[in-house]
Amino acid sequence: MTGIKFCGMTRAEDARLAGELGAAYVGVIFAPSQRRVEPAEAGNILADAAGARKVGVFGEASVDDILAAAEESGLDVIQLHAGLRSGTIDGLREGFRGEIWSVVRIAEGGILEAGGDGGMADAVLVDSYSESGLGGTGRTFDWARELEGIRRAVADRPLIVAGGLDPDNVSNAIRVLQPAVVDVSSGVESSPGVKDHLRMRAFAQAVAAADGE
Repeated sequence: MTGIKFCGMTRAEDARLAGELGAAYVGVIFAPSQRRVEPAEAGNILADAAGARKVGVFGEASVDDILAAAEESGLDVIQLHAGLRSGTIDGLREGFRGEIWSVVRIAEGGILEAGGDGGMADAVLVDSYSESGLGGTGRTFDWARELEGIRRAVADRPLIVAGGLDPDNVSNAIRVLQPAVVDVSSGVESSPGVKDHLRMRAFAQAVAAADGE
């Protein structure tokens, strides 16, 4: 079964619904973003997502700052969306016992090399590249065209797919890429950080339908 990650949470009521819908993961953003929250606030938001593992998305940040935020907000997963320098994952593992995900971004010309020690991550998330931000842009990429490159980047690790997913296209993404997890943020929003509960339900239903095919 394909897991669901509802990301970019800013409200406890949205996280609560994610848990009720059986989401595997619920995420908050600590990187610069319209959806950015502080660690203490994140902990309160994520506490309502019963049954879901808690993910924090980080951009350029020091190992110490990431570890502090992870502890304060009670994270189960650290998602490193940028700034993955050599030694980052080793440093994080000294103080964090959860999963660490690296991110590979897809531009018009193909996969952008992640660099650093992304090969040491527990799982790989693929997302659309944007010059204006790290994610939540609503842009998709050509799943079929990038399939082989994604397989090489992921190797034998779990694949998480993000980048413009919504209730209308997630079934096709699952068919093409066969990910472990699909990650949605802007595709189920009425405005940045405010989730549309009807679209959240529709997304979960679309994932279940794709799994049943």
